[in-house]
Amino acid sequence: MSNQIQPRLEAVIEIGATGIRLLVAEISATDEWVVIDRAERALALGRDVFTTGVISRESLLQCLTILNRYREMLSGWAILDSHVTVVGTSAIREARNRDSILDRVAVKTGFRVHVIDGIEENRLMYLVVEYALQTARGRSFKDNSVIMDVGGGSTEIMLLKQGKMVAAHSFRMGTVIIEQQIKAMMGSENDMRRFLSEYIKTTVENLNNELQMNQIRQLIAIGNEARLVASSIGTPVTDLLFVIKRDDFISFVEGILQYSIEEIVQRFRVGYSDAESLIPGLLGYKYLLELTAAEIVLVPFLSIREGVLISRLAGPDHLVHEEFYSQVVASALNLGRKFHMDEEHSQYVTRIALKLFDCLKSELGLDRHARLLLETAAILHDVGFFIQAKDHHLHGQYIVTHSDIFGVNKEDINIISNVVRYHRAESPSPSHYHYASLPRADRTIVLKLAAVLRVADALDRGHSQHIEDFDIELTKDTLYLRAKGTHHTTLERLALEEKANLFEDVFGYNLVIV
Repeated sequence: MSNQIQPRLEAVIEIGATGIRLLVAEISATDEWVVIDRAERALALGRDVFTTGVISRESLLQCLTILNRYREMLSGWAILDSHVTVVGTSAIREARNRDSILDRVAVKTGFRVHVIDGIEENRLMYLVVEYALQTARGRSFKDNSVIMDVGGGSTEIMLLKQGKMVAAHSFRMGTVIIEQQIKAMMGSENDMRRFLSEYIKTTVENLNNELQMNQIRQLIAIGNEARLVASSIGTPVTDLLFVIKRDDFISFVEGILQYSIEEIVQRFRVGYSDAESLIPGLLGYKYLLELTAAEIVLVPFLSIREGVLISRLAGPDHLVHEEFYSQVVASALNLGRKFHMDEEHSQYVTRIALKLFDCLKSELGLDRHARLLLETAAILHDVGFFIQAKDHHLHGQYIVTHSDIFGVNKEDINIISNVVRYHRAESPSPSHYHYASLPRADRTIVLKLAAVLRVADALDRGHSQHIEDFDIELTKDTLYLRAKGTHHTTLERLALEEKANLFEDVFGYNLVIV
């Protein structure tokens, strides 16, 4: 009998603003994959949510019918629920009756839906683009790039400078929202163009603060609309990646503007709802492209569903995660620079905090992801000074809570922002709403990471980095911090006396600097 591992099947279902889509892939023993089946059913959940705020009963019933059909297809493939991932995007995310909708889906179909936020969508899009570029020689993130995905309910934009993440944003502006806003104003197509043009122009003005658009060399466009253009006029680089010249892309979009919805349906063999969203989607890409210096548009023939699959298959792969984590750190650094942080102090505190984390790994009982959250919080712990020195820990919490950091979901942001708050003398308390509202496990992580960050911050009280490094020794009841070389440590001793209480309470060790 052969011991060879048989291929397995994985499925991803996406409940989006304009439809519900299924992907089935065969996974080899080496985790290489190939898509073997797809299905798509149009369902305008976005129109419900972006006009009334809720998903209607009629749309819910259609959604259940489609999902049960997919359930039958998955049964035919003999795919177990443990190998099925169901995600919901902007329409589910923004529906006021989201909880009841998710409950009905679970009860009537057996599917548990994971609702992903905008920044998580950014992460999945990045994985998709990275995968597509890996298959193409001579194409990479080394050129300054903007990644854009115009969806039904949101637009995701990422900026990369020489391969490093500068910023990631999710804007509540998608094709369905644009349609509904123009209809509500009883506007014409010219009104839509003017509205969208001004919106993109304003967005670019803000993005210029993070990376000048005249430095952008390539636009990477993701989405059905961009794939339609690539299929029509693009040049294949690989099966997964097409390239379009700037002028050709712009000319094609201008040509489509002359067609009626009915002509688009006939010429491009798309559904009526897809035809309606085609023009606002393509205009979004066109207007952004015209405000950059990009000479080419790259279009991956992959979607968020492939992103979910890639993420799932990555598992514990150390190299995959470290590359991704480096982009998270790059995004955090650029956010800190935006608020004029003391970068030398920030990097020093981060280095010491991570050294403490690594030395206390067995005491902390936390994983690599928690280390990334500590690193991000350490980088940003003093951004509140941008508003005011007094209560800067509270200002910093506010800034982090309301900022986008690439690859960091809402739950992680809540942990990071609380760690930033408690890097000073104030201790976590059940009376603090943002702390008390966290799940118990997350509150424990906040306590441990804040305790470590306080110690690291105390060791540079004067923001001078005059003690280059420390040796760390852990005995039965004491943690000794031994400054390398000969240094005057009075200021650091005083700071530790103020800030060591949380560490001593959480871990039960005395702290001594020698």
